[in-house]
Amino acid sequence: HHDNCICEVVRAIKRIQDMREELDCDDCRTDCFLTPLGSLSPSRRRPNTRVFTLSTDDGDLFKAFFKRGRREREFERELNVENERERDSDCDRENCFSVFFRVQNVFDNCCATLEVLEPRDERGRRVNLFKHGKFDFNEFCKVERFERTGSCITVDLKCFCGVQCFRDVHLQCDDD
Repeated sequence: HHDNCICEVVRAIKRIQDMREELDCDDCRTDCFLTPLGSLSPSRRRPNTRVFTLSTDDGDLFKAFFKRGRREREFERELNVENERERDSDCDRENCFSVFFRVQNVFDNCCATLEVLEPRDERGRRVNLFKHGKFDFNEFCKVERFERTGSCITVDLKCFCGVQCFRDVHLQCDDD
C-alpha cells in the first residue's frame, strides 16, 4: 500500500520543519525534500517554515481564504500605502485569498492542517494575488515575503496533483 505522492511530500516538509539539523545536498534548489530547513533560501534568521503551493488536478493553484488580523492592518497603516481603494479592490480590508501555505500537521489518511500565509512584497506591503476574481501572475512575481495569518484549513492531500516549494523563511510564532 502506497500513500499519495502529495501526502508524502507534505509529510516530508513537516519532518524537515521539525528536524532542521541534518545536512544533505541536492542539485534542485526548490526540491521540497531538500534538507535541512533553510536550504531553499538561507537567511540571517533561522528558518522555521518551508513555504509551498498546491496544484489542483486541472493545474490551477489551490487558494484559501484568510482573515487579516489587527496587527497586519496596523502594519499597513504605518507603511502609509497610497491608493487604498485600488489596493483593496479584490481583497477587502480584512478578508483575502492566498495560494501560499505552511504545514501545521499531517494526520490520519493524508489529511493536513495548513496555515494560509499572506504574501508580501519586498517592502512588506500586501500583495493581492487575485484581480477581479482571476489569478494575477504579475502580482505573484512581486511576492518576496510572507506573514502568518492564523487562518488554517484542513485538506485531503489526495485531492492535489502538484506541490511546489518556494523558500524557507522564519515566521514569527507569537502574537505580540
